[in-house]
Amino acid sequence: MQVNLRELRAADRAPLERAIRSTGAFNEEEVAVALELIDAGLGAQRVDPYLFVVAADERDEAIGYSCFGRTALTDGVYDLYWIVVRDDAQRFGVGRKLLQATAARVRELAGRMIIIETAGKPEYAKQRAFYERVGCKLLARYPDFYRVGDDKLVYVFYP
Repeated sequence: MQVNLRELRAADRAPLERAIRSTGAFNEEEVAVALELIDAGLGAQRVDPYLFVVAADERDEAIGYSCFGRTALTDGVYDLYWIVVRDDAQRFGVGRKLLQATAARVRELAGRMIIIETAGKPEYAKQRAFYERVGCKLLARYPDFYRVGDDKLVYVFYP
């Protein structure tokens, strides 16, 4: 699969919403938050905390993205807020390419680490496996953080 990485564009909103929903991992509240950040990234007065890398297919349709930003009051620490790849584009290295491009951008911005927070619920098992496969290290687990039985896991990735 041919993948091009580029900046976020207004035409990406609908395909990215489809990508988010296609994973089956996110509930409606999570989808709404993801779309809010995309909308903020597309806003006329783009705010710094939300930076994006978009993965597009050979037709230049968005099939995935990462959303990240500097962690306030830190020296070179960034948060990875979202990394999503459309279900039929998974297993082709798109997520890995998005994470590598995100890490490169963080390095350009003098970043030294990327923090990733994710859920422990079963629907996120593929996401956690991805983080571990690409070299993210588990730093912490907060039991029952989101809900009873849904832990918060914190990973670190060094760009």
